[in-house]
Amino acid sequence: MRQNAGHIGVIFHDFPLGGSERIAIRLMNRWAESGRKVVAFCGALKGPLVNLIGQDVDVVECAPAIPRAAGSRRRFGRALRGFLRTRPVDVLFCPGNYHWPVLNELKGMDLAEAPGIVTQISTPLYRHGRGAVEQFGYNILTRHRLRGIDAAIALSPSTAQHADKVLGRKITQYIRLPVLDDAQPPRAPTRASGNVIVAAGRLVKEKGFDVAIRALARMQDRTARLVFLGDGPQIENLTLLAASLGVQDRVEFAGYVRDISPRLAKARLLLMSSYYEGFGAVLVEALAAGRPVVSTDCTPAINDLLIGLPGCHVSPIGDHVAMSAALDLALAQPAPDPRVLADAVEAYRIGPIADAHLDMFDRVHRARHADAALPERFAENVAYV
Repeated sequence: MRQNAGHIGVIFHDFPLGGSERIAIRLMNRWAESGRKVVAFCGALKGPLVNLIGQDVDVVECAPAIPRAAGSRRRFGRALRGFLRTRPVDVLFCPGNYHWPVLNELKGMDLAEAPGIVTQISTPLYRHGRGAVEQFGYNILTRHRLRGIDAAIALSPSTAQHADKVLGRKITQYIRLPVLDDAQPPRAPTRASGNVIVAAGRLVKEKGFDVAIRALARMQDRTARLVFLGDGPQIENLTLLAASLGVQDRVEFAGYVRDISPRLAKARLLLMSSYYEGFGAVLVEALAAGRPVVSTDCTPAINDLLIGLPGCHVSPIGDHVAMSAALDLALAQPAPDPRVLADAVEAYRIGPIADAHLDMFDRVHRARHADAALPERFAENVAYV
């Protein structure tokens, strides 16, 4: 038996403009570059992120392809089970919550052909606005979906604690999100100036961009401008809202941009108005560029990144009045030292984080095939809290 997980599989239903998919692609490219064999199993080889897949990664697509539709994740899971019989891997990595239903179809595989399974928890298990009864049901469903995994990766310490509590097993490890490249030395950021506010992400309700526009309309600084970086189904509604509030001349919809760095370089700050985020990689990107952040309390990353940082402010979720006040305060204050902000996220570079994933994969692989007791894959002693 190989001591390390030499062959790693990664699952993708397809390749949309999602943060989990983008990060997973960057990680698997890095693992392949380090000498591991990496195969990407996908339902459909389509989406704007396909071109980011490195040449060292093998790609296997369902035939016929399985695009996103009702029940498609279960069908992809059954196809994946067939793949693993003919293309076995040591460890299978699931990049986030969306793909958990796929894992259900792998339960009951023969131990000789089943890989170790590691999943990333890409969004918090406890979400703003979810009532106690709904949360109870969600915990039961999560425990069922992840019953067969060997280990989980959380993007914050609090999420790791929540995951172990829901799953009833201490199998979750906190590993930072690999947002930044290993630039050596990192480029020195410039000090922010002007009054351009950047908001990045898909134009969907969960991002709270309507709250951002209402906050802009209420600001005392009537010259501040808000630039949205992203596409999505809410663009018409957001455009109409800006017009109805009389701020259409101060709102720009720039569309999707592959690299937000040039926009951040011209911005005074980043605004995150979301109702919930798994982590919010754009927070790290903004701080690395020396840009302060105003954000709702939408992600555990707020405690990890923003609390105590100069020029950064947190406002309640969905509260455009509080957000407006936070934006006015941030613009009225002198721009903070960009080096201080950039230094706060130095630990989010991909090199050591990719290695931490490989270390976990190796430990899972050894434990799954050791003569000693296997990891507790089907523990029943869970408290649904």
